[in-house]
Amino acid sequence: MTNAFLQIAVIICFIVLVIVLFLEKLDYLTFSIAIVVVAGVITAIYITEAQDLENYFLAIEWEIVFFLICFFCIVEILNEKGFFQEIARRIVNRYKTNFRKLFYVICTISTLTAAFIEDLSVAIIFVPIIILTCQELEINSTPFLLGMTICINLAATLTPFGSAQNILIANHFGLSTLWFIINLGPFFVLSTATTLFLLEQFVLMKEIKQPTPGKCDDVEGKEVLQAIAVDPKTFKKNLYGFIALIVLLILIPSILIAGLIGLVVFVFLNPVKDKEGKLRPNVSHYLRKVDYKLIFFFICLFILVYLMELNGTIILIEELFVQVTSDNIFLMSLLILIVTSLLSGFMDNAPVTIMFIPIIDILINIPGINPVPIYIAFITGINIGGNFLPQGSACDMMTLELATKECVPGLDYKRLTKVGGIFALVHVLLAIGYITIIIILFP
Repeated sequence: MTNAFLQIAVIICFIVLVIVLFLEKLDYLTFSIAIVVVAGVITAIYITEAQDLENYFLAIEWEIVFFLICFFCIVEILNEKGFFQEIARRIVNRYKTNFRKLFYVICTISTLTAAFIEDLSVAIIFVPIIILTCQELEINSTPFLLGMTICINLAATLTPFGSAQNILIANHFGLSTLWFIINLGPFFVLSTATTLFLLEQFVLMKEIKQPTPGKCDDVEGKEVLQAIAVDPKTFKKNLYGFIALIVLLILIPSILIAGLIGLVVFVFLNPVKDKEGKLRPNVSHYLRKVDYKLIFFFICLFILVYLMELNGTIILIEELFVQVTSDNIFLMSLLILIVTSLLSGFMDNAPVTIMFIPIIDILINIPGINPVPIYIAFITGINIGGNFLPQGSACDMMTLELATKECVPGLDYKRLTKVGGIFALVHVLLAIGYITIIIILFP
C-alpha cells in the first residue's frame, strides 16, 4: 500500500513537472524545485535511502549537464556570428530559380543541420528565410515548411548529439557517433528520402502555384534576410571549427571532453570586444546567453526518475514489458517503439527518455537478448513521435507560430496535425520494417 501511494505521488509530480514546462507565464525554476522537493520529502518519509542528499547528486548525469552547457554555448556562438543563417542564405540564393531543387536542398540541409543543433534553433533560422523567399518568388511556402518541419524530427536519429534525448541515451549506453551512423544511418536516409518524395508528389506539385495571400508585415523578415550576411573570413573559420567539432565528437569517446575542447576552440576563434575595445576570448559572454531552462529540467527529471526507481515504479513497468512480450525481441522492440513514439507525440520527449532509460537498461540485460533492435526502437520512437502532434515538438510549434504571423496559406494546427500524423505513422511502419530486417540479419 505504501509503495502504491509513493508511486502515484511521484508520477503525479512527474506529470505536473512536464505541464509546467509548457506554461510560459510561470517561473519554471521555482515550480520545478518545489515539485522535486515535494516528491523527495514524501519519498524520504517512507524510504530511508531517500533521506541522503548525496544520493540525489549521484542520480544526476553531470557529464550530460556540462556537455549541454558546452554545446549550447557553441550554438550561441555560431548563431551570433550568423553561421547557420549564412548557409541557409547561400542555399536559397543558388536554387531559388528551380523550385523542386530548392525544396529538396532546403529540406535536406535543414534536416542535416538539425542533426547537430537543437531543432528549435533550426526552425528559427530557416522558417523566416523560406517564407520571405517564397513571398518574393510568389509561390506557396507551405510545402517547404512541411518538408522542413517533418524531416527535422527524423534528423535526431542520425547522430548522438542531434537532440538532447540522444545525448542522454548515447552517454548512458555508451553509443558512439559511428554506432549511430552504422545502425541508424540507413533508416535516416530511407525515411527522409521517402518523406521528401511523398511530399513532393502530393503536396509540392499541387500547392506550390496556389495564389499567395496578401503579405503580412514582412519588414521583420527582410531584416532577417539582410542581417544574416557575414564576413567570409568569419564564416570560413567557423566552418572549419564546426568540422573539427564533428571530428572530435566522432573520435573522442567522452562527449564532455569533446564538448569542452570544441567550446575552447570556438571561443578563441570568436573573440569578443572588452570594455577597452580589444578583442579577447570570453566564454562568460556566451554562458550568459545560454537558456538553462532545459538543463534544470533534466536535473529535476533525473531526480524524479531516481525516486521512481526507489519506489519500484520502474521495475513495475519493466515487468509489464517482459510479461507482454514474453522475452520475444521483436515484440519487445515493437512495444518500445509504439509506446515511446505515442508518448513523445503528446508530451516533450525528454521526460519520456529519462523515464525509459532505466527500463531499457533492465531489458537489454535479459539473457539472450540482442540490445541493438531495442536501442533502435527506443531512439526512433523517441524522435519520430514528435510528428504525431505539434505540441510534441518545439520545432512544429515554432513553425506554426511564424507561419501564422506571416499569413502562410494552408498551414495551421489542423493541417500540420493531419500531415504530420500521417508521416509519423509512415515513419513508424518504416521503423518496424527496419527493425525486422535488423533482427533477421543479426539475430
